[in-house]
Amino acid sequence: MSDFGVVTEPGTIRMERLLPAPVERVWSYLTDPQKRGTWLAGGPMDLRVGGNVELQFDHTRLSAEPTPERFREYMNGHTAYGRITAYEPLKLLSFTWGENHTTVSEVSFALTPRGNETHLVLTQRRLADRNETVSVASGWHTHLGILDDQLRGRVPRLFWSTHTALEAEYERRVP
Repeated sequence: MSDFGVVTEPGTIRMERLLPAPVERVWSYLTDPQKRGTWLAGGPMDLRVGGNVELQFDHTRLSAEPTPERFREYMNGHTAYGRITAYEPLKLLSFTWGENHTTVSEVSFALTPRGNETHLVLTQRRLADRNETVSVASGWHTHLGILDDQLRGRVPRLFWSTHTALEAEYERRVP
């Protein structure tokens, strides 16, 4: 299994990870706002189909590095809104992403237990174009790496330098 996301069709990126924790622990890092805030974004989630999602991003909590100039508008945090579209505890969580923007995509996390580990399949659909696909792929790759670090009890990798390197690699990989 490659860590790199794969474009499965235009506007869709898929990533797989074998995470070093049982499914219950991984699920908590998806649904508990405080744990989710250690690798992605905090904020409330009404855990039911149709429930509201509020992702409160604060990259300064994920990395002590300065924010790159092109992301300065997000330096003091930003919030993405969505709605849960699928909810099966310990198996599947899907929600819309960016309901406060012009294009709305959908992200899904599918979990399968593998002994004391969890196979995660992340899919984001309805991405507007290639540029958004590259940006989303490098963002998810970085965030999932930080999740892996959290689950292993390691000091999380730096967000912005990791993201920048991965963005360059996805520029080469995404058709």
